[in-house]
Amino acid sequence: MQRKIRTVLKDKGHNVYSISPIDTVFKAIDLMAEKGIGSLVVLEDGKIVGLITERNYTREVILKGRSSVRTFVKDIMDAPVVCASPDHRLNECMALMMEKGVKHLPIVEDNRLVGLVSIGDLVRAVVKDQEFVISQLEHYIHG
Repeated sequence: MQRKIRTVLKDKGHNVYSISPIDTVFKAIDLMAEKGIGSLVVLEDGKIVGLITERNYTREVILKGRSSVRTFVKDIMDAPVVCASPDHRLNECMALMMEKGVKHLPIVEDNRLVGLVSIGDLVRAVVKDQEFVISQLEHYIHG
């Protein structure tokens, strides 16, 4: 039986960085660089209204010759946002992310943001699960 996202968040942590839709893209990129992350959840009045990623910055600011200090997060963020719950299984989230073409997935429980997972987080969790199964099989085979 495959693990649920809840266990991935337990290992990874529930820390999520966010920004307002009326903040500048420069502020968003600065925060991502400071925290060493690739995305921010965009919150307005405590509700998820978007997601901004380094990819948004590259495609919507750099490639279009816009200014990051004069462009607002709301102008380049992805919306609406694809979300999952802590009770979704790893494979369900990976399938959802592939289907929707997203690399970051906010996790929501009782209408409250409780975490964020990346495709990398999910791949690491799947590999960890497979290593455990292999180890158990080797132990069984060799007694």
